[in-house]
Amino acid sequence: MQAGGAVVVDSSSKDGQAPTRAPAPGRSFPVKLAVRPQLLFAVLATGFLAAALLLFVLGGGAAVPYYRLPALAVHDVLLAAPCAEEKEEDQVVESWWARPPARSAWHNMSDEELLWAASFEPRRRRGRPSAPGKVAFMFLTRGPLPLAPLWERFFNGTGGRGLFSVYVHTTPGYRLDFPPSSPFHRRQVPSKATRWGETSVVDAERRLVANALLDLSNERFVLLSESCIPLHPLPAVHAYLTRSRHSFVGAFDDPGPHGRGRYRTGLAPDVSVSQWRKGAQWFEMERRLALFVVADGRYYPRFQEVCRPPCYMDEHYLPTVLTIETPRSIANRSVTWVDWSRGGSHPAMFGADDVSKDFMERLAGKKEKEKERCMYNGQPAVVCSLFARKFAPGALQPLLQLSTRILGY
Repeated sequence: MQAGGAVVVDSSSKDGQAPTRAPAPGRSFPVKLAVRPQLLFAVLATGFLAAALLLFVLGGGAAVPYYRLPALAVHDVLLAAPCAEEKEEDQVVESWWARPPARSAWHNMSDEELLWAASFEPRRRRGRPSAPGKVAFMFLTRGPLPLAPLWERFFNGTGGRGLFSVYVHTTPGYRLDFPPSSPFHRRQVPSKATRWGETSVVDAERRLVANALLDLSNERFVLLSESCIPLHPLPAVHAYLTRSRHSFVGAFDDPGPHGRGRYRTGLAPDVSVSQWRKGAQWFEMERRLALFVVADGRYYPRFQEVCRPPCYMDEHYLPTVLTIETPRSIANRSVTWVDWSRGGSHPAMFGADDVSKDFMERLAGKKEKEKERCMYNGQPAVVCSLFARKFAPGALQPLLQLSTRILGY
């Protein structure tokens, strides 16, 4: 089913088909009834044409302008996935999950429907696909994307669009306006209001992950903000993430007031204070963990209920829960670089005056004596950060001037 809809008549219902009657024997057919079949046909034909016209206007037409944000083909995600345990259903299962991803990220599902649809996963996958899995770049923003020209250069470089997909969560009511040639074109997802430090931020993160899960070719999921920039070319970023045996979620035990001091006793017995962890909001994870996050019905409701400021859910939920459930799956570090050296509750913001050749070479690991050190797949590595933040809108022009020479795109 494409945008629009199809009307299905259930013949088993009382309105499924009209009852038939045998004509009374020995009686002539009244003349005034002779016109009724023609009249019925005319009424039905008129109704059919009106319904077809309405469906075309509401989204079935081929040329639907972007600002209308057409409805998603709902059956692609809302029809119950067939049970893969029944052998006779195997082909149906494969075709259901092999459907192509929607051209637009917009849809008309509620959060409950979205999380329900995203939590499905084929129980049988016949080997790995020949094409490499995609990286889902998920932007959590307040509105515009001031650094979009830099990201467009990154996405449009070598590698092709088969390596990535894009999803953007903005303030409700804000509409992105990108041309069809842009990777951001029609990649806005339905959103709800978020407030810094509140559970609504993590609700938005789950909403982004759930939307990205609807595309079965997405294998890795990275959360970004409008102030993030990529530090390496797309093929290098894609290879780094898809070849990793770990998800990049930071998690550490902070015994101080900004760590264990934020623990809430209402989380017990599911979470004890010794299990409490803290980490950066900007995560990256593989598909199995993403499915766990959208389907979590044990920890998430508890955090929503009791984790209120100064307990910040975006800093504690994922680090704590993933450390409890699957500690060996996470790298205990982020791939997004930030600068906390200036102090305060927010990292440093970099403007045009900060973006110099020397500064960008340090971020990209081009200075031998200032390279980062980390572990990657159990081995020492010097490439640790794939992204960096926070960059002000005014930093765009110097970033564009230096990106090709220093960042490689």
